[in-house]
Amino acid sequence: MKAKTAKTAILADSEGVDAYMQKLDHPLKEVLEALRKIILSVDDEIGEHIKWNAPSFLYTGEMKPFDPQKYKRYLIVSNVYQTDCIRLVFLSGAKINDASGLLSGDYADGRRLAFFYSMDEVVVKENALKSAVKTWLALLDK
Repeated sequence: MKAKTAKTAILADSEGVDAYMQKLDHPLKEVLEALRKIILSVDDEIGEHIKWNAPSFLYTGEMKPFDPQKYKRYLIVSNVYQTDCIRLVFLSGAKINDASGLLSGDYADGRRLAFFYSMDEVVVKENALKSAVKTWLALLDK
């Protein structure tokens, strides 16, 4: 049990994300903060840290050994480069059977995107977001 806790501490860095968020100057900062809370609320084994200069979400539980370059732990990477929206990149979103319309794009690498332009959209899409995260957790090769 101790090893799992130590491993989780290495993978997740919510304090680092909090520090990042305090410094973030983005018109939709409130949207990103709400999305963080929603994603982290889905499962206790979802952690966060900064990857690719933005909050990223990953599975912190036990998994079968795998090549780290395959990024199998990663669920979602946020993208804050646009000022008119927050994009959530589901790295293997093509595996999620999303009938809600939350995920868009048809990228050859399997990623799909979810766009959030306002707090109203966060509220409207919250259940679809939670469902997509739960589905992806169920598909992980643990």
